[in-house]
Amino acid sequence: MARLALVSTSDKTGLVEFARRLVEEFGFDLISSGGTAKTLSNAKLPVMKVSDYTGFPEILGGRVKTLHPRIHGGILGRRDFPSDVAEMEANHIRPIDLVVVNLYPFQETIAKPGVTMAEAIENIDIGGPAMLRAAAKNHLHLTVLCKSSQYEPYLQQLQEQRGEVSLAFRQACAREAFWHTATYDEAIAAYLGNQPLAGSLEDPTLPPQFTLVGKQVQPMRYGENPHQKAAWYQTGQTATGWAAATKVQGKELSYNNLVDLEAARRLISEFPSSGAAAAAILKHNNPCGVALAKTPVAAYQKALASDPVSAFGGIVALNRPIDADTALELTQIFLECVVAPACTPEAAEILQSKSRVRVLTLASLTDEPQQTIKAIAGGFLLQEGDQAMEHPQQWQVVTEKQPTPDQIEELFFAWKVVKHVKSNAIVVTRDRATAGVGAGQMNRVGSAKIALEQAGDKAVGAVLSSDAFFPFGDSVKLAAEKGIVAIVQPGGSLRDQESIDAANELGIVMLFTGIRHFLH
Repeated sequence: MARLALVSTSDKTGLVEFARRLVEEFGFDLISSGGTAKTLSNAKLPVMKVSDYTGFPEILGGRVKTLHPRIHGGILGRRDFPSDVAEMEANHIRPIDLVVVNLYPFQETIAKPGVTMAEAIENIDIGGPAMLRAAAKNHLHLTVLCKSSQYEPYLQQLQEQRGEVSLAFRQACAREAFWHTATYDEAIAAYLGNQPLAGSLEDPTLPPQFTLVGKQVQPMRYGENPHQKAAWYQTGQTATGWAAATKVQGKELSYNNLVDLEAARRLISEFPSSGAAAAAILKHNNPCGVALAKTPVAAYQKALASDPVSAFGGIVALNRPIDADTALELTQIFLECVVAPACTPEAAEILQSKSRVRVLTLASLTDEPQQTIKAIAGGFLLQEGDQAMEHPQQWQVVTEKQPTPDQIEELFFAWKVVKHVKSNAIVVTRDRATAGVGAGQMNRVGSAKIALEQAGDKAVGAVLSSDAFFPFGDSVKLAAEKGIVAIVQPGGSLRDQESIDAANELGIVMLFTGIRHFLH
């Protein structure tokens, strides 16, 4: 008896050619349902409808097609169990050797603007996951394929194995099928988890259950250190975020590259491309230079001048495409990575002189994840992304001296940058460029000393931002000694008045934002 293939796909890519080779080269019989059966029949391929095979019609508008014992018995029957074989023969169930199934486009449906809950629900596949799971469970006896990229390898197996398929290949396909259904269910659960329950006050941002499923994009040479194994994973079936980036040139990305690139992406997202050109240089997750200017090259030059020593071997992020002038400047120093929304052909040619530098373009550079996750022993922590919408008009001037409009803009720039510096964080800026950065110290005075010392003479007339409140007036006094003219901080300390009094005494402007930006 000819081998039997069950084919039911939403994505018809390469299906007709694959089915034709199954029939003509390897003698398969085909059974199929719905639109897939029509596609194969229109291609003049011999195909039996599932409803004809089972003797039971498709019902409920196509919701029930393949949920039948003759289908699932043929998939789940164990060929090495005499009792299974006898039951299949008694019930006229043919063993199915190949299951080719992919699922209704749920993820694509919910990505459409204005999609309704009813539309989303109708694109939840039921029979498809059941067949995939059944075939994957019984992979000792059959093969399951859930994506078109598996078609050619399967045919090669048949050719090389004289019509058979190796156990290793079947195991790999089973693993892929379970991942396919897992990510599908995860997408459904996440979507429904973000829909408010009727009459419920629960917060959909932090649902009662949260699943995280990832597919390996590539193994890394190592993790943070050479003795640590690591790999890169993407969530969902479709490449998004860094998995969707285009590598213009350079070596393979490392674990630390990706961690630093993500920190750079989050920082540069504070400066939309519709505004001034922005450049950020990061090292070990912390900015060592950030600047705004009229052109990308000017922004990069200002950012580099902030701390050229730390910039060596750093990560550069731009909010505008890399042009020839900027590319030429980028080749003047050793850099690990450069990322921008795009790169002109002229710039790409110039950057080739530094062929080891990883240059990436990412159109969605300013997209922010809704949640952030940190692993802890036995679980993980989930929180909203730090995306509080802020504007200086909402801030409170707490000193006698009032800020000028230019100082307000400078303080806003400094505040955007300090948000992306590891706590305790202090940032000094002047002329829309960082002059000094104090990051990750155990006390705020220590961070202030580092930032002000790095700024040197640039601190005169500059502004200072702090990611959290000043518990004492000492940091204010230190800032005034170095020439700082304005400070922005969250406020909220029981001793706020001490800092306010110090600022008034020293003639410094101080504003409270009412919101802090710890970054641990």
